[in-house]
Amino acid sequence: MAFGDEPLSRSSMIVADRRIAFGRIALFLVALLVGGAFAGLAIEATGSSGGALEAFDDYLLRIARFTLWQALLSTLLSVLPAVLLARALARHPAFPGRAFLLRLFAVPLALPAIVAALGVLALYGRAGFFAPVFTALSGERWPGIYGLSGILVAHVFFNLPLAARLFLNALESIPADQWRLAAQLGMGARASFRFLEWPAMRAALPGIAGLVFMLCVTSFTIVLLLGGGPRATTLEVAIYQALRFDFDPARALALTLVQVLLAGSIVVALTRLGASLTGDANLPVAPRRMVWRSMSETIFNTALILASFLFVAGPMAATVIAGLQAELGRLVAEEAVREAAMTSLVFAALSAALCLLLSLALVAARRALEMQRGALSPGFLERATDSGAAMVLIVPPLVIGAGWFILLRHVGDVFSFAPVMVVTVNAVMAMPFAIRSIRPAYDAASARHERLCLALGISGWNRFRLVDWPALRRPAATALAFAMALSFGDLGVIALFGSDQVQTLPYLLLQRMGSYRTEDAAGLALFLGLLCLALMFLADRLGKETE
Repeated sequence: MAFGDEPLSRSSMIVADRRIAFGRIALFLVALLVGGAFAGLAIEATGSSGGALEAFDDYLLRIARFTLWQALLSTLLSVLPAVLLARALARHPAFPGRAFLLRLFAVPLALPAIVAALGVLALYGRAGFFAPVFTALSGERWPGIYGLSGILVAHVFFNLPLAARLFLNALESIPADQWRLAAQLGMGARASFRFLEWPAMRAALPGIAGLVFMLCVTSFTIVLLLGGGPRATTLEVAIYQALRFDFDPARALALTLVQVLLAGSIVVALTRLGASLTGDANLPVAPRRMVWRSMSETIFNTALILASFLFVAGPMAATVIAGLQAELGRLVAEEAVREAAMTSLVFAALSAALCLLLSLALVAARRALEMQRGALSPGFLERATDSGAAMVLIVPPLVIGAGWFILLRHVGDVFSFAPVMVVTVNAVMAMPFAIRSIRPAYDAASARHERLCLALGISGWNRFRLVDWPALRRPAATALAFAMALSFGDLGVIALFGSDQVQTLPYLLLQRMGSYRTEDAAGLALFLGLLCLALMFLADRLGKETE
């Protein structure tokens, strides 16, 4: 291969062309998945343009307005407390239990949304643990935490820990000599916040707030379970209802177009702000520093950290308690539960394997194109292999599913395509995270061994087996575990394509909730949450071992 301005040899051109060809195939498959969804929308728009135009009515405007409103409130309620919480954690870098608290804050990132929603209901619902307290305080029977309030609580449960970890990451990046200088000057809490902490967090604030806003705009499962009716419905839930219950493709088309435009605008804004679309929240080791803290500040920070701990740990503890109260032995013995669990595992394994193959193809193609161009500027294909996978986040999984649902209904039985749709959509949606995991290791291995492989004539399968795979083994395992966890707990696509013949654990859990079998739903949520947490912790452990 060429390094810098070194010309390409004939053998290196052959190897590069092979990798680039695989990258083109991977890009084509991703484009086919997203483009097929838009083709379904376009065909429907051409065939019933009048019905689609009529769907742009006051109802759609109200849903779009509520989508933005709940996302804005959720962002404010997540980000503003996260600023204070991150600062409290940064100013107390050595209190007992700090490492455990940060690990606890990583758990919501691993929990499926349907499990978290059930935890919120187990704690604050009509029959939740706090229902008697709220009934006694209000003097009336507690109606439960459905509607906007339930959506906000669940969103803050997910996004407050994420935002706090990201802000804490920004604070930990402040150079140690600045903290030493602040200590030597005797800076108190207010001066340290003004001159050290706030500038670091202010730089990260737009990206973090934009990321949280994006997550709330594209939230589906939480709104589906906690919305509580038409007055608290977002665009994605309305798309699901239009296709599964009303079977109104024209309205689904209008809702999908608005959702795509909205999500696309947010992603473009996030990109300009330099925000990470994958929401990486890895934390460095807390540095030792001298911080001047008054007694009142220590008391305030302690109360804030304790309140945050209770808020995040509460729904998780409620999920475990409610799940243990279910008849777990009977659930495990049920054929429907075993089949759903096996289906989920098979789908998750296939999705993770496909995700890894596509990600490896794109990473290898990008590296080959980078070395092929030498000192020239990156071309379109290289940029596409670099960031093309991340752009699938513009189109949420339910939107892709909706487009293919509309398209496939002209081909045959829509529900018979459930396995293909669930596996492919979940694989593509996990690709940005997988690429982030394997690309550094692949690029480093290529930089070390490229010339040696060319000199010895090692290429193809032998090169992958002997040279690339030893460096990629742990990052690939991390990507596989992460992709499996995302697919295992996903409800978006299976909610559209699921049926009595094809059921996953999240879909079965949703069915049990719909038939008011709450104890069964709690037990299934416990199973699902534990399996997803095990996969995510495995991915985190493997990822740390590769650093």
